[in-house]
Amino acid sequence: MRLCSFLSEGHAHVGVVADDDSVVDVTRIVADRGDDLPRTMAGWVDLGSAGIDQLRRLCAESSSDHIVGDVDQLTLLAPMGRLPRNVICVGVNYREHIEESERAVGEIDVPDAPVYFTKDVRSVCGPFDDIGWDSSVSVQLDWEVELAVVIGRAGRDIRPADALGHVFGYAVFNDVSARDVQLSRNQWWKGKSIEGSSPFGPFIVTADEIPDPQDLELTCRVDGVEMQRSTTKLMINDVASLIADLSRALTLEPGDVISTGTPAGVGLARTPQQWLEPGSVLESEITGLGRQCNRVVRTGV
Repeated sequence: MRLCSFLSEGHAHVGVVADDDSVVDVTRIVADRGDDLPRTMAGWVDLGSAGIDQLRRLCAESSSDHIVGDVDQLTLLAPMGRLPRNVICVGVNYREHIEESERAVGEIDVPDAPVYFTKDVRSVCGPFDDIGWDSSVSVQLDWEVELAVVIGRAGRDIRPADALGHVFGYAVFNDVSARDVQLSRNQWWKGKSIEGSSPFGPFIVTADEIPDPQDLELTCRVDGVEMQRSTTKLMINDVASLIADLSRALTLEPGDVISTGTPAGVGLARTPQQWLEPGSVLESEITGLGRQCNRVVRTGV
């Protein structure tokens, strides 16, 4: 299923997007029935696979009164709203991205294990929200399309063979990065956490719809020009390995989001270097997971 969060009368509602792109308002169904079921996306994620089964039953039992229109007519929000915890990001997880980064900033010590950092929850924005550009903060905003993994079942010391069973779903994420901040005194967290800069969504596609997360194509365009095109086949550390590795150090919990790294094609590595600027239109897309479209707007003086 494709799940979304959309704005209705000033509040976030959970929707299930049908094959014809019509949206069933799950939050309204639950309210009408008076059931003790979640009314937020985070609540459904907490239920894991049982929640997916329940959502399917609710939609099968719903009436036409619960269809709120076509998905393109709705104001879509980041699927889970404000995340419960920081986004866990994976660095240098595509070899071609390592090579292009070395050409731009010098030799990189390629690790023999995954490298992690986090983005603050306030960096996340909706799939069609504007991205603010403030020259007093950064003039080197860069794009990084990535596959995001939403955990739906808690676990510690998860075996790679069992890891995908802990996934609720997958989504498009863009790890927009302020390179001048990030590379100044190694400020990765700050450079990756500019408020409202990183689009998430438009959907969480449930794990049962994605049999192999290592067979997805990622693309990113700026002003209609393709900047990134690659496949998750080329990840150095695949999704199952990342989940297993992380779970050796900490308990993964429902609602955790892992952003799995970006392929080659970022602005930092171009000659000359290229950055997002006021008026730029950023489009990010992954096979089967939907497309984001975000305009960069000037917010500073």
